[in-house]
Amino acid sequence: MLLPDAPQPETPICSAKGCRADAVWVLVWNNPKLHTPDRRKTWLACEEHREHLSQFLGVRGFLKEVLPFAGGTPGES
Repeated sequence: MLLPDAPQPETPICSAKGCRADAVWVLVWNNPKLHTPDRRKTWLACEEHREHLSQFLGVRGFLKEVLPFAGGTPGES
């Protein structure tokens, strides 16, 4: 997960623990116990970890959508 105050890598990387691969997917999620319904959080995923991270969020009912990562900052239009 990318933190706003932490130094950011030049190329965004996968959010999976220990993974340093380039991000190619954005997993958009929301924890309804903590966030308002319109709030969206993002994790980045490489091809290898997309399914694992999606399942982790999906089992909890958090996953909203999976989008291709087009570069830049997640959530930019």
